[in-house]
Amino acid sequence: MSIKRFTFKHLGRLLVELLVLLAIYLLGCQVAIWLAWPIPGGVIGLGLLLLVFASGLIKPAALQLGAGLLMAEMLLFFIPALMSLLDYGGLLRHDGWRIMLVIALSTLMVMLVTAFTVELVCRWKLRHEA
Repeated sequence: MSIKRFTFKHLGRLLVELLVLLAIYLLGCQVAIWLAWPIPGGVIGLGLLLLVFASGLIKPAALQLGAGLLMAEMLLFFIPALMSLLDYGGLLRHDGWRIMLVIALSTLMVMLVTAFTVELVCRWKLRHEA
C-alpha cells in the first residue's frame, strides 16, 4: 500500500483551486439573487464555470485537483439529505415508487442530454480543426 505524501505546494494548490470553485459558486448565487431568477445559484455557477472554460481564461486541468477532491468526497454532501428521509417513512411507503420513477427518468434524461451534448461538441470540434 502506497502512502501519498502531500507537500505544502500540493496543499496550497488544492486550497487555491477549491477557493476558485467556491468563488464561482458564490458568484452564481449572487447573480441568482441580483437577477431574481428561479434558477439555483449552483446551476448559474456551473454555467459561469463553463463560460470561463470556453473562453480559455482557465483551463479545466487547472482546477482538476480541487474538483477531483470534491468528486471523491461527494457522498458526504448527500448524507444529510439521506438522513432526512428517515423522517418521511410514510411518504416513502406511499409514494416511494413514484419518487424513484422520477429520479430514474430524470437521471436518464440528464445522461442522454449530456451524451448528445458531448457528441455534438466533439463533432463541432473535429469540423473546425480541419
